[in-house]
Amino acid sequence: MSDESRAFQAGPDPFGQTWNVQFRWLQTGISIRHADTVDVKFFATPPNGEPQEKVIALPHPVLLELTAQRNRKLSDTYCRRLAAAHLRHMIETSEDMDKTLVTVSPQELSAYDQQMHDVTDRPGA
Repeated sequence: MSDESRAFQAGPDPFGQTWNVQFRWLQTGISIRHADTVDVKFFATPPNGEPQEKVIALPHPVLLELTAQRNRKLSDTYCRRLAAAHLRHMIETSEDMDKTLVTVSPQELSAYDQQMHDVTDRPGA
């Protein structure tokens, strides 16, 4: 899993296109929509297309559970990386690309966390 989560390319999508993605902001969902989430906003732009707003909602209780299990700190960077991993998945599969706001399931968060854990445990990583 790429370590870059502020500006990156994702894809190819099912049509063979690579998208440019830019991180915009991260904030608690409770402040904007009364949800116990950490919301991470990106703009995803297909080749020769208009930017699409994508907000990836990470359930806060699940984040607390994962960080406790892995003995990690719950940080903005950690949340941004998890959200970027999910957006990459969305672009590559076209899953939920019709939505602006997408809530990541606990199972998906766990898988992305595991991918991050595997990368940081490799020698030289």
